[in-house]
Amino acid sequence: MTSWLLGLAILLIHVLGVLSAVLALMSSRTSQGAIAWIISLLTMPYLAVPAYWVFGRPRFYGYVSARGERDTVLRRLLARYRDRFDPYLPASSDADIRAVEKLAMMPLTSGNQAELLIDGEATFDSLFAGIEAAEEYILIQFFIVRDDALGIELKHRLQQAAERDVSIYFLYDEIGSRGLGDRFLRDLAEAGIEVSAFRSSRGFKHRFQLNFRNHRKVLVVDGREGWLGGFNVGTEYLGQHPRHGHWRDTHMKLIGPSVLGLQEAFWEDWHWATGEMITLTWTPQASPAKNQNVVIVPSGPADRLETASLLVQHAIHSARERLWVTSPYFVPDRSVQDALRLAAMRGVDVRIMMPERPDHLLVFLSAFSFLPDMLRAGVKVYRYQPGFLHQKVILIDDDAASVGTVNLDNRSFRLNFEITAVVPDRAFAAQVHAMLERDFAACRQVSLEELTSRPLWRKLVSRAAYLFSPIQ
Repeated sequence: MTSWLLGLAILLIHVLGVLSAVLALMSSRTSQGAIAWIISLLTMPYLAVPAYWVFGRPRFYGYVSARGERDTVLRRLLARYRDRFDPYLPASSDADIRAVEKLAMMPLTSGNQAELLIDGEATFDSLFAGIEAAEEYILIQFFIVRDDALGIELKHRLQQAAERDVSIYFLYDEIGSRGLGDRFLRDLAEAGIEVSAFRSSRGFKHRFQLNFRNHRKVLVVDGREGWLGGFNVGTEYLGQHPRHGHWRDTHMKLIGPSVLGLQEAFWEDWHWATGEMITLTWTPQASPAKNQNVVIVPSGPADRLETASLLVQHAIHSARERLWVTSPYFVPDRSVQDALRLAAMRGVDVRIMMPERPDHLLVFLSAFSFLPDMLRAGVKVYRYQPGFLHQKVILIDDDAASVGTVNLDNRSFRLNFEITAVVPDRAFAAQVHAMLERDFAACRQVSLEELTSRPLWRKLVSRAAYLFSPIQ
């Protein structure tokens, strides 16, 4: 009897391996990923089947709006407010911007003010000032929130806002903030703050969606001011980590109609996490100080297209003179690598800025497997020296720049919920240009000889690390 049950279990596992291999064939987003999973599922089903259902699922199922399903409750409700944006929709025939709008499924709006926030002190001073000025509601979302000195300061600021009868919605990623204790969350809830984790594995139906993350960092105040960028909440982001030291990062503040794009992305995330549709203000308010164009681009594994990857490729193909990119985790897919090489070949000044000191070893090692080919094509690679580089910024010519949460790796392109602000404004681009020039001055340029002279064992390790990049 025991041997019969054992045989049945073995047969069942192999059948699951075959069925999972068929699913991988039909749904994997990359050919190399499909081949790797199919071989593993057919030859090692005992290990590969559970691994596939945790790490191999190509899409985030069940996310209500699915970024494109126009017949959902959320979309129908938002449609009531779309005409309010008409006064702030610039008459632009720019094909590059139209492509970004289609990817974003949000419009480019005028009447905005975009402010760069460089490093931790400027960023958290601005965030805390925004919380203090809130009158109606605060939407706040971070991938990582720590129960340290900075996290406690944030908690106190939110508690004080709640005492003023400001409605507050606090969303955090269940994996990124896994160290956040019950006491911290209970203190927020007892102050009347609505608190929820973004659980990608919410419910029995979605129990295997463990490899997805909500990597967005968003703060919205009263629907009129918003913040996004690279910063999470923890003292290391103020440069107080003993190993990383100085933390180089960039955030931005927005005032104007574009803030409602941030608000919409948060609204959708909150609805997934809680099932609630919170009541917010959807009337655009123009900035009194500036008239800059901005489009907000949410992206994630619920999208029908690979929005983040396509946005980066579009930026590369749009560049004519200059393309400067900063990313702490630089393991782009082959299409982005090819686009970067082609841009350099046609004479674009393509520069990639990366950290000198890694905080994720596999990601760091992966880059060495393809960087030699990029250098041969004319792409310039720089390593930031003073500390850890964490900003996610792209500069396109003298015309546009983006700031957001997207890293140039598979996780940001396919597994994470991310958000980016694209600002096609020459004044803002000039500020980003000046900022990045200072950063490049603090870098060392990587040479081809440095990479090709590495011993064979290091090349093999780098190549092996690159093979794991689809699930990093």
